[in-house]
Amino acid sequence: MWRVSPAEGNVPIDAASPNRFDRGGAGRDRFVLGDIVSRSPKMRAVFELIEHVAETTATVLIEGETGTGKEQVARAIHRASAAHRTGDLVAVSCAALPEPLLESELFGHEKGAYTGAVGQRRGRFELAVGGTIFLDEVGDIPPAMQVKLLRVLQEKRFERVGGTEPIEVDVRVIAATNRNLARLVRKKKFREDLFYRLNVVRIELPALRDRPEDIPLLAEHFAEKYARPGEDPKSISPEAMDFLLRHPWPGNVRELENAIERASVTTRGPEIGPDDLPCEVSQVQARPVSIPIDLTRPLPEVLKATLFDVERQYLERALKKAGGHIGRCARICGLSRRSISTKLGIYHIDKSRYKEN
Repeated sequence: MWRVSPAEGNVPIDAASPNRFDRGGAGRDRFVLGDIVSRSPKMRAVFELIEHVAETTATVLIEGETGTGKEQVARAIHRASAAHRTGDLVAVSCAALPEPLLESELFGHEKGAYTGAVGQRRGRFELAVGGTIFLDEVGDIPPAMQVKLLRVLQEKRFERVGGTEPIEVDVRVIAATNRNLARLVRKKKFREDLFYRLNVVRIELPALRDRPEDIPLLAEHFAEKYARPGEDPKSISPEAMDFLLRHPWPGNVRELENAIERASVTTRGPEIGPDDLPCEVSQVQARPVSIPIDLTRPLPEVLKATLFDVERQYLERALKKAGGHIGRCARICGLSRRSISTKLGIYHIDKSRYKEN
């Protein structure tokens, strides 16, 4: 169902693939599940849980911040269950509709059930028979609808709005939320019995900032995905990648995907640079520097030592960017070649270590 793929290429797993997990060998450092790629141990645990739950009919609750890929995980579970469930995956956003429309959307309605109901309409639960219904943002369901949803989960049947005939359904339920349902239960904002019905198997998706090792992998994946037709994917410069790694990504994977899509479309050359990234990414606020304070030393001495340390680190980074070339390093630093050579001698920095091969 999912496997570790070689670093030189990802091989998506489709529904027809046998359930297997290649536990890898030399050079294998990334995991692929449908459209999801990762090298994070945290995501590997998620993949393993998907593998275990796919062949069951258990209800799944996916928790994670906005943009972490909850719907992609739901679709991965559905695809992996294809051998056992032949119906479709039907998704509905519980936060996007007011309560009356949400009830009709989930359960359908009979002709004349309300003004504008000119004919009978099947709801999402009926459309998902034999398959999976994905209830996105389930934490936003109003209290009255929570009662009706609980009944469906318990009895596997419901009536359309305006109807009296019970309709039995065989459907797997996958729910997702960016809210902490257990906390909502404690605050009496979510029914405890419904929470336990949904929380049979819980999958917690980590935020992108908690798995930074995935940022370069995902950035390259999206660059390939959004390459212009007939063109090679844009490469990502080291400077741009540094900005990507420093950004906190409040919008998670979705925000990263949007950033790389925009850069892939607007960049003129073959490489994405810092200026090609959205301004909120390329203008990352500098992190405050923590300087150890030693009160046993006079302030001028501490300031001098700190200045020397900063100057040495700056020179080393500039020399690395310049490939060991003194002239380029001088232009980066805004100093003369002679000043750079003098300072390299003071700090015993060997420029040959930074020369390009």
